[in-house]
Amino acid sequence: MKKTVMLAGHAKLPQGMAASDIHQTLTITLETDLKYWVILDASCTLATGHAQKFLDQLLKGHSLLDGLEPIMEEIEGHYHGKAQSALVAAVKDAYKQYLYINQKEKLEFSNK
Repeated sequence: MKKTVMLAGHAKLPQGMAASDIHQTLTITLETDLKYWVILDASCTLATGHAQKFLDQLLKGHSLLDGLEPIMEEIEGHYHGKAQSALVAAVKDAYKQYLYINQKEKLEFSNK
């Protein structure tokens, strides 16, 4: 059985960005382990490979068990571009998937 999961989050991009010419929405994907929910790999649909790599490095190592605040602080403190609010919104959207999976597992466990 695979010991990781892929979470995806989406957000609308602001007008006037290079990425918005290609995509109307920003997508972030997070591969996390299922035991500690640590982000092992992250990708996004920002236009440049440099920005994509930067975001990956920024998010790797964070555990979703610690909540959203540390991740939001990383993005807001280190990514200064037009897509900042879209990145935050997309990570929040992916975090909702994490919460859904955890609730589902808790319900399945309590029904056994």
